[in-house]
Amino acid sequence: MSDDKKVVDFSQKRKESIEQKRRSFERVVFQEFLGVYTVVDDQGSSFPIKLIDISGDGCQLQLPFSLKAKNQFKSGTEVSLKLYFTKGTYLPAVVTVRHASEYIDQQGDAWLRLGGEFDTSLPSFQALSHFIQFIYQYAEFSCLDKGESKVYFL
Repeated sequence: MSDDKKVVDFSQKRKESIEQKRRSFERVVFQEFLGVYTVVDDQGSSFPIKLIDISGDGCQLQLPFSLKAKNQFKSGTEVSLKLYFTKGTYLPAVVTVRHASEYIDQQGDAWLRLGGEFDTSLPSFQALSHFIQFIYQYAEFSCLDKGESKVYFL
């Protein structure tokens, strides 16, 4: 085969498309539907945290940058999360911070981004794992609504 002809890997392109749909769907769910808070002091105060990304074994979180936050959320720290799906109920989760980094967004705001692993031994992780699996399956099997009246199965 000559160098000017390229072979297109359709399975890789499909994976990339699904990953792009998953991240887009996550943004909608995390910004419009799911509230995430953590307890950050001895008095039990809750602090809002933005969930950026989620997978079967971990997640990425974001909170406003401060030196106090940077010192509080070091690698190895366990963070107790409350994932609110309704105003009055939440799913508890624990994340062990594996890395923390400063991030400046397009508006110039400073954030602390945390990457961590879920404590999969908690009973509530079973429900969380089903939610995560739903996000992945939704990205793979969802269709763009183009106004068709008939449902097609792929």
